[in-house]
Amino acid sequence: MASVSNPETSALVSTYRSLVPVRARRRIVSRVPVPLRNLVMHLLATFDSARSAVVVRALGGRRNPARHSLDASLRVVRIEGKHVRATVVRGATEWAARARNLHMVVAILEDAEIEYFAVRGTGKDIPCVAVSSRLRGDAEEVLQIAFGRNPGYVRDVSGGQLRPGASAKTWNRLRSSEVLRLTWNVCDPTGGLVFGPDSGCDLEFWAERNGELVAPRPNAVVTELPADPEFRVVEQRVFSAVPNPYHTGYARTVSEFTARLPGDHMYPIDVVYTWVDDADPVWRAGKDAVRRSLTPDTTERLHEQADNDARYISRDELRFSLRSIHQYAPWVRNIYLVTAGQAPGWLNTEHPGLRVVDHREIFSDPSALPTFNSHAIESQLHHIGDLAEHFLYLNDDVFFGRPVGPGHFFHPNGLTKFFTSKALIPSGQITPDDLPVNAAGKNSRGLIAQQFGTVISQKMKHTPHALSRSVLAEIEQTYERAHWVTQHSRFRSPHDIPIASSLHHYYAYHQARATLGNLRYVYVDIGDALAQRRLDRLVARRDFDTFCINDTIVPADPDAQERMVKRFLNDYFPVPSPFELPGAEGLPTRRTAELGAGR
Repeated sequence: MASVSNPETSALVSTYRSLVPVRARRRIVSRVPVPLRNLVMHLLATFDSARSAVVVRALGGRRNPARHSLDASLRVVRIEGKHVRATVVRGATEWAARARNLHMVVAILEDAEIEYFAVRGTGKDIPCVAVSSRLRGDAEEVLQIAFGRNPGYVRDVSGGQLRPGASAKTWNRLRSSEVLRLTWNVCDPTGGLVFGPDSGCDLEFWAERNGELVAPRPNAVVTELPADPEFRVVEQRVFSAVPNPYHTGYARTVSEFTARLPGDHMYPIDVVYTWVDDADPVWRAGKDAVRRSLTPDTTERLHEQADNDARYISRDELRFSLRSIHQYAPWVRNIYLVTAGQAPGWLNTEHPGLRVVDHREIFSDPSALPTFNSHAIESQLHHIGDLAEHFLYLNDDVFFGRPVGPGHFFHPNGLTKFFTSKALIPSGQITPDDLPVNAAGKNSRGLIAQQFGTVISQKMKHTPHALSRSVLAEIEQTYERAHWVTQHSRFRSPHDIPIASSLHHYYAYHQARATLGNLRYVYVDIGDALAQRRLDRLVARRDFDTFCINDTIVPADPDAQERMVKRFLNDYFPVPSPFELPGAEGLPTRRTAELGAGR
């Protein structure tokens, strides 16, 4: 035992004795024999470093430690105009930052044997932990120690100044606050992604009155509990959303906070992309052959934008749209990529949450293939095998810009939401000069007017489209002729109907199966002279739920435009997703035959 009684160790033990709450120290130390107590206190004094392996799991889980390992280095970042310290984490994501903060708070309280319970229903997406106000002093002291070892910050939940959690002065100033926001800031190695108080964990102090614990603020479940509630242990994911492949440990709570609530989205939600690589020589040869096979009369009726090269340009947007899902929408179950026999060379097709779907798998009439009409492809999405009843349909130029939840797109009871644009469908009948999108809108207006007697006028925003598989199947039966014509139009046609992007929403709305939603969204036309300024603003503020970057006209300088877009996407989404093969950037497009399509 001589090794634990040297001056250096004695100083450490002395420090521990002075900082750890007396009640917690007595409880821990009293359980070991007297000759071992100094050693035990020495080990407990270094508990924070022992938690690091657990924190690694909170950042990414056991299955992917390389992407989400903890990098012990710190850097100075700016949060709310103030310079603060953040831990640099490779593969940092918003959901992992929240999970990490919850895990840290739970681990610290458990190590100090301070009773706590996790809380749901506060009306925010921030995880929350509760402690009796009787134990507030003990909790504050042990948290102060933890913040000293892993620099973090605390503030009143309603706002106010972000203060260093290792300072006793900080805790004294916040003594009157009943709910605190605890944060161990995280940033990615580029410093472009910084996760601070908005990704923190709340700590509530519940008052003890007349034998009951009383919450300091409302929640949707229960605000009064017995002073000695019966605890349950559940996964921390119940209180902080993380993707299915990851595990972040367990937390103590009470049964009321584990029950399913009417506001919970209990059903799976998938994502479907349609994608094409215009640079693929096989695909281009097929398109040119189909175009040459058209009769002169058909060719003359095609609008110039029905086969505009800008419609097919791929700037690797899909890679970054997938990153946006991984970063901001961890609740997505499966992702389906619908393609014309193609797949990006960088795509991790073995990822269990992703499947490449060839057009031949879903078209009810194979004779309609090959097709180069997005309306035709969208008409067949509900034929994807194993697709969830509720899913989001995205083009690859649509991105999640900040944390979003299922409630942005679906009601808990399954109703879908849609997002109308200020842009209007032109009045009057279809004319040869109509843009394909306007002709499709007019056709949709005619069908809705005929069946429901109302006249629709608004287009939809370029957002993720919340769709119901059963509604799409019903549309196929209800508008059988128009649906068939759309499926068989190889290029955009004046006879198309916009099934997934418009008709579904209005049809479901008229049957009380969809509602108008509210989403903070922006569309950036990258062909506009102000595009660079708008992209810079997006990166700086990150204050939109979703955004779309698009251009329907072939640019005068495509190389410059591509550099602008790629620079923006790399700045906004610097963290690779598990849907990418490491080091596979620049690999050519693969054919689905190489991937075992249909498996």
